[in-house]
Amino acid sequence: MQRGFQAGLLLLLVQLFQEGPGNIPAITLAVLGFNVYLYVFPPAPPLKACMSLDQVYRNKEWRRLLLSPLHHIDDWHLYFNMASFLWKGIRLERRLGGSWFLYLLSVFFLLTGLVYLLLQALMIKLMEGTDPSDPLLEYVQAFSRECAVGFSGVLFALKVVNNHFNPGGVTYVMNIRVSNRFASWVELVLIYLIAPGTSLVGHLAGVLVGLLYTAGPLKTIMEACADMLSSDGVTSRQRSYYSSSGYSGTRREYFEEPRPAEDHTSDYSESYISGLTEDEQIELAIRNSLKHPGQTRRRETERHPGDSEDLRRRRLRRFEQEVTNQRRRL
Repeated sequence: MQRGFQAGLLLLLVQLFQEGPGNIPAITLAVLGFNVYLYVFPPAPPLKACMSLDQVYRNKEWRRLLLSPLHHIDDWHLYFNMASFLWKGIRLERRLGGSWFLYLLSVFFLLTGLVYLLLQALMIKLMEGTDPSDPLLEYVQAFSRECAVGFSGVLFALKVVNNHFNPGGVTYVMNIRVSNRFASWVELVLIYLIAPGTSLVGHLAGVLVGLLYTAGPLKTIMEACADMLSSDGVTSRQRSYYSSSGYSGTRREYFEEPRPAEDHTSDYSESYISGLTEDEQIELAIRNSLKHPGQTRRRETERHPGDSEDLRRRRLRRFEQEVTNQRRRL
């Protein structure tokens, strides 16, 4: 396919180098590169790849479910989608781990297309028996017949998930400060008002898929499927799906079975940690590093109940000494 000067593609490359390819997680970088590759070497023209109820369901062209999200109309379409994916992908992949993030992307990739088709079918159903003079009929017909391409449906689903992990935060949508709880809905409306050629139904499908994961049964279903495919149960899930770590230690949000523990310092959220002073964060990090596995602590106490007070005092002295040394280094 012959194209002229690709300013959007050039800007995307500049942004990649500014971020630093080494700082981008592997799955995010691979998916972004795959989208760029398919833009430069498209397997089908947009009209043969776009997705609509007529083309997919009635004409039985199911391959469009796979082709549509990976096609972009022009370089600016590609740039805006991939710049958005880069920002969301880096944060979500680091939080979820590469395996689960790839799993999540695959599910969102398919589900956004299916929900898009269901929404179009619902609109056609609602038009039955409608008065032809109804002014809304023309808009509903347009939405039900549109043929969409692009990765933005998946991006809206990822946006819902990302905002779910930061419920108290805010997002600036076109310089408008919006709570993360409503950011996806505000962006959905504003993008359509500013660029009417975008697919409102496709974006709405992404929001609904994201809500199915954060507030619906989708996450539970995905966990159950992961259980069936896993050969060694909980152990493999822990290793693969919540390997993200930082001041708060290994995250335990998705699959870990509940168990008693003496110290829950490692489960503090990032929003809690960000509200601490620098010294408090250092103390929290040191406290995590001094922790022993919960089972070992309980066994020690059970075997030597008379030594528990002495053990506590020795750990407290060691902790205070570590804090003092750390502050001296600073």
